[in-house]
Amino acid sequence: MSKIGNAPITVPIAVTVQIPGDFVEVKGPNGTLTHSIPHGITVSREGERILVKTKKEDKKTKSMHGFYRQLLANAIAGVEKAWEKRLEVVGTGFNVKLQGEDLIFKLGFSHTVTFVKVPNIIFKVEGNTKVIVSGIDKQKVGQVAYQIKILKKPDVYKGKGIRYQGEIIKLKPGKKVKATTGAA
Repeated sequence: MSKIGNAPITVPIAVTVQIPGDFVEVKGPNGTLTHSIPHGITVSREGERILVKTKKEDKKTKSMHGFYRQLLANAIAGVEKAWEKRLEVVGTGFNVKLQGEDLIFKLGFSHTVTFVKVPNIIFKVEGNTKVIVSGIDKQKVGQVAYQIKILKKPDVYKGKGIRYQGEIIKLKPGKKVKATTGAA
């Protein structure tokens, strides 16, 4: 029995949820999201709450129960207040700017790197080293933020690169530190 799957989802006043057939449509001030419902799961509305239940008790259906409940909860939260991920560009001479709706990075390469706008995702730049990726779909926001991060992963010796805000990079000691500790 899934503890997460059995928890009801409270629907805020600004959000409307419709369940026509085998998909759920969530509308809010920030936009609309739709999710299909798999075969063994039912979604029902009771007042201001959404309940996700299973039709069958097989292993596959039970494993999807909590997952689909959380997808619906994230959709409801996203259309009310957009999800966001914050990234930092760290390194001497490394920076980012917004050109139109695309991101232009200087990451120590011989050329600039352009990250093209993704539909339903909004980019913001604070200063010239912080990027905010926001949107109503939590999974898509996380995926785009990761794609930006892998343009230049943080270096394990100096820490230069793109990282999530607040992410701690454990730096490796260099050759000079290894040589002095081994000689003693």
